[in-house]
Amino acid sequence: MAEERRGSWFGFGFCGFGQALGSGRGRQVTSPEPLRAAGTDAEVCSVSASWSYTAFLSRERSGPIPPGPAPTCPRLLLSWLPAPAGAGQVQLSGSARGAAEGCRDAWASETLLVVLRDGRGPGAGAELQAWAPGSALCGEPLWAQTVVPEAQREDREDGEGDGTRARPLPLLPGARAYVSPLSPLYRPLAPELRARRLELGTEHALLLDEAGQVYSWGGGRHGQLGHGTLEAEPEPRLLEALQGLPMAEVAAGGWHSVCVSETGDVYTWGWNESGQLALPTRSLAEDRETVTGETTGLSGHGPGVTGTTGDEGGAPASCIALQPFPALLDLPLGSDAVKASCGSRHTAVVTRAGELYTWGWGKYGQLGHGDTTSRDWPCRVEYFVDKQLQAVAVSCGPWNTYVYAVQRETS
Repeated sequence: MAEERRGSWFGFGFCGFGQALGSGRGRQVTSPEPLRAAGTDAEVCSVSASWSYTAFLSRERSGPIPPGPAPTCPRLLLSWLPAPAGAGQVQLSGSARGAAEGCRDAWASETLLVVLRDGRGPGAGAELQAWAPGSALCGEPLWAQTVVPEAQREDREDGEGDGTRARPLPLLPGARAYVSPLSPLYRPLAPELRARRLELGTEHALLLDEAGQVYSWGGGRHGQLGHGTLEAEPEPRLLEALQGLPMAEVAAGGWHSVCVSETGDVYTWGWNESGQLALPTRSLAEDRETVTGETTGLSGHGPGVTGTTGDEGGAPASCIALQPFPALLDLPLGSDAVKASCGSRHTAVVTRAGELYTWGWGKYGQLGHGDTTSRDWPCRVEYFVDKQLQAVAVSCGPWNTYVYAVQRETS
């Protein structure tokens, strides 16, 4: 019989406020380190990271992980995360501290901590609570609302049997509204928007509907909405450039956006100041020209990209500051993506083969390559390859990254 295998969460990047990133020593962790939940019998089920603190949802270990290799189907990959059934404990680490029991989901931002908790009393439905991060989850929440049983039942039925979880926060149970860190906290969605996932950037929002179509709205001054302009959109607008291409994932960064198609293609758009779109950027090109010129006398770029020097600064003429339309990104070795997440200025993608690629701003080690170098091309995180680990899920904070991985099966 094959050995039962459990996975672990790993963290790397900024930890200047003492947020748990493996050891949590110093201001940064540049290579993945395993997270350690409080209590020997608890396992971290999900992670939501803000800039100065992180919320961990942990539960008591129960039920074995199925033996054999991790599944490759995107919708089944999440079945390899710790079982979502039952409530657990939310723990805060960093500038915000505290813990709360009876929690099913948590979503962290600098102005608001949102938790979905079991109701306070027999037969009570779940309760959505919004807390000030500095409250230590003590006293009364800033705002609370009971989740109607119908909404809970809809989410259970929608996720039943396919290995997926109920729709994660900030999308509310029932998918008819979402919660925002800015007032008004509760924001309804139009009834015709059958949301499957919703992601919030610094100034914009992305919604993935049940048909795999993408909608965007909010601020657009960095091209992060993908409509070809820099104009804001007050209401959800269909991303016409991707219409007819079913998407499986969306991710919103500070001012950039990423989505993954059901066939594993990656599309990026928005701001590219630090190479977070994996497109040539001027600042990194100039640094690369200086270093490469000093050592070899040649100009260079990341693998698979050719730059042509044509301006007075010596940077490639093809440098892109922002991309207002979705651009197709080819991962190395023709890899197909299944998961994506965005930080403030960096991007991380998990491939169907269980490899992790990161790129963009790397000042605090959030790319996981053992250094603080920024990159404007997808670069594989070798730690997971060396440790024979298969990445399953990724969740980026603004300046850090968390990855869930399982041990690869040995032949």
